[in-house]
Amino acid sequence: MAFDLSATASAHAMEIKEFTARTRLLALNALIESAHAGDAGKGFAVIANEVKEISQSIGDVSARFTNQVDQKTHDIERLSQQIMSDIANLRGARLADLALNMIDLIDRNLYERSCDVRWWSTDAAVVDRCTRKKVDSSQSTAKRLEVILDSYTVYLDIWVCDRAGKVIANGRPERYKKARTAKVGDHSWFRKALECEPGGYAVGDIGISPELDNRQVATYAAPVRKGGLANSAVIGVICVFFDWQAQSQTVVDAVRLLPEEKARTRCLIVDAQGLVIAASDRQGVLTEIVHLQNQNKTLGHYRDERNSQVIAYALTPGYETYKGLGWFGVLIQSDPQTIGPSGSATPDPGHHAKKGDAPQPGLPPTPSAPMAKDVTAQE
Repeated sequence: MAFDLSATASAHAMEIKEFTARTRLLALNALIESAHAGDAGKGFAVIANEVKEISQSIGDVSARFTNQVDQKTHDIERLSQQIMSDIANLRGARLADLALNMIDLIDRNLYERSCDVRWWSTDAAVVDRCTRKKVDSSQSTAKRLEVILDSYTVYLDIWVCDRAGKVIANGRPERYKKARTAKVGDHSWFRKALECEPGGYAVGDIGISPELDNRQVATYAAPVRKGGLANSAVIGVICVFFDWQAQSQTVVDAVRLLPEEKARTRCLIVDAQGLVIAASDRQGVLTEIVHLQNQNKTLGHYRDERNSQVIAYALTPGYETYKGLGWFGVLIQSDPQTIGPSGSATPDPGHHAKKGDAPQPGLPPTPSAPMAKDVTAQE
């Protein structure tokens, strides 16, 4: 708009300049003719001089007007740029807040999972099953786990394992028949659980469980101790399988975007390696790597001019005794004109890669498997 105003003013100034030039030429011709007329033309010469001076004054006024308009339009352009920058920062800050809210909901949810597994590790039926090896003990423990699962619908199954990693009871043996003969001794989350200090628990990264109909799960495990006492010997491990696929999708789908933003915004949860573990568009889960350019900041946003996108992010803040796993909430929002033919935001090749691709210089390596990393947390 400022550019149009400046161009219009300049065009009109040029017209005025042309008119004053023609007026001065006419005044000059009039002076020449009055000189030829002698004494009879002296009066006309006075008028011609006056016209010449007026023409010069108009030219001066036009020049000053042009300079003033140029200055004002420059000020308007600068103000416009500042306003656009402020709007962009507000947009990015809002998206970063949404990313923080999204990952905070995940943290609060997973904090409860860490509490559940530690609590149920002291359940009498669980302790009894790890102590006794009889069939009736297995059946009674399965019944107890079934009661728990009926109340806690966010879990797919609960397993009780002996110290060797053999499943000796599960809550849904008829639904998940493979679980009844499963062995988890080679899983790092199981080994970590055996080594936990009192009050501790182990976590497995998001992965697919073949024994649970190939569902995506978040695995939480805790040691079962003799007599259910905090400082007694470890006699087994209990593990819970959080229905990550369904629960995480609910969180990323519920981000409070404006209706016109939804089609051009991806809401993602990525793990510490940048692996996408939840996506509002359901694309790239457990296969796509997001390389955040966050400069070691825990909360913020930046613009990718090449792809006309704003990327906002927030590091897991943790909740209560749950310290988080280094995950990020990420929102990638494309400008309105960059919507792809599918109606979703155009992916950013500068920040994304397929799992298994060679890592880019200065970026974290690609995980080799969905369950590539397990951690142990202590209360």
